[in-house]
Amino acid sequence: MDLDLTGKRALVCGSTQGIGRASAMELALLGASITLVARDEEKLKELIGHLPADDTESHHYIVADFNFPDRLKELVAKYLESNNVDILVNNTGGPPGGTIIDAGTDEFNAAFNQHLICNQVLVRAISPAMKKAGWGRIINIISTSVKAPLRGLGVSNTIRAAVANWAKTLSFELAPFGITVNNVLPGTAMTGRLDSLIKSRAEKESRTYQEVEQQMICEVPAGRIGTAEEVAAAVAFLATPAASYINGVNIPVDGGRTPSL
Repeated sequence: MDLDLTGKRALVCGSTQGIGRASAMELALLGASITLVARDEEKLKELIGHLPADDTESHHYIVADFNFPDRLKELVAKYLESNNVDILVNNTGGPPGGTIIDAGTDEFNAAFNQHLICNQVLVRAISPAMKKAGWGRIINIISTSVKAPLRGLGVSNTIRAAVANWAKTLSFELAPFGITVNNVLPGTAMTGRLDSLIKSRAEKESRTYQEVEQQMICEVPAGRIGTAEEVAAAVAFLATPAASYINGVNIPVDGGRTPSL
């Protein structure tokens, strides 16, 4: 099985924490050079120093805020003047929790920009070189909510579904050029976002953090909360030559929690 990413460059978004950070680490371990993208330059510098590297790898970073798609477009265009990207990992922190009926239109607009619009900006910038090379990987980290909406995540459920359908459509268009487009759907994985959601639910329901966490665990057939590294392993595999015939799919990494096929 060919899992070697030597000579490939991966641009990983939201890469200073959680699943993004773990994905950057896994891709580097397989030999890829990494370009990190996030808002916090200090955290980017810190992670650069921790990424595995040998003589074939060269790691970079871009400081960008996904609240500003036009600025992201400028920064990436400048970067691509002297670099190509073979692997794109689209990953952005999810919208705040809350019921859909209580969500304002501004919340939908903000989430749409941060997720779908920024994904589109990046794909349009990076795909021409992928087409020319006849090889590319686009991996979107979304949520199991695209298969079964999650209670209390109204805006997130809506936007994640839009991204999933965008990705499926894109997979049809880019497949003839040797480019695959796939979605990884994290379930209950212990990240900063999950920690925040547990705290918020505990406060709203007048329960303890441990009670909410245990309820989540009980919903997972595996009987435990997953890790960012377990999700990142799926991301890394989809980026490899071995995954060349996997295209346009949603892959849950959730310990078996999602009730649908």
